[in-house]
Amino acid sequence: MRDYYQRFAHQYRDATFSIDPSPFLEPLIRLMPPPARILDIGCGSGRDMLWLEKRGYRAEGIERSTALARFAREVTGCRVLEADFETFDFSSTHADALLLVGALVHTPRERFAPILTRMLPALPEGGLVYLSLKEGEGVSRRDDGRVFHLWREDDLEKDLHASGLQVLHGSRNVSSLDPKDVWLGRVLRKGGETERP
Repeated sequence: MRDYYQRFAHQYRDATFSIDPSPFLEPLIRLMPPPARILDIGCGSGRDMLWLEKRGYRAEGIERSTALARFAREVTGCRVLEADFETFDFSSTHADALLLVGALVHTPRERFAPILTRMLPALPEGGLVYLSLKEGEGVSRRDDGRVFHLWREDDLEKDLHASGLQVLHGSRNVSSLDPKDVWLGRVLRKGGETERP
């Protein structure tokens, strides 16, 4: 599965790049005006960075797939680091907000909070995070070998609270690629007491 986004980078880009990110990114930018610096973790082919750049934000990306990182640089002109977010030193960078659009969908629940927590040194206290995960129970296995870990809202809230994140906004969006998939979106603040969305 680690190789999927390298081997099928063109197909993944073609399937996802034209999706309008407005429905899930607008709740974030309402809370953080430009020219805030936003780090897009698992940035894919750069769709969301391009959307942010056009609105006056300063976007940077982290992407493990060499091919997708190249696409992202070409289309946005932004800095994109080729790195694995599970091993990257997030204390070496700084952002006002972190973008995790589907970046943790392949992460099992037992590793979710530790991985998310190790990203937070990139943010100041009060910095924002946008996170999206697929709704459901258990896992969804695709014919292409990918495994998606699904989330119930109450489990997600527990793990976000454990990570020291305050929920500012919650959403449920039907996937543009597959109407059977529902995405849970959360705008989060580093620090503070967790509220229900």
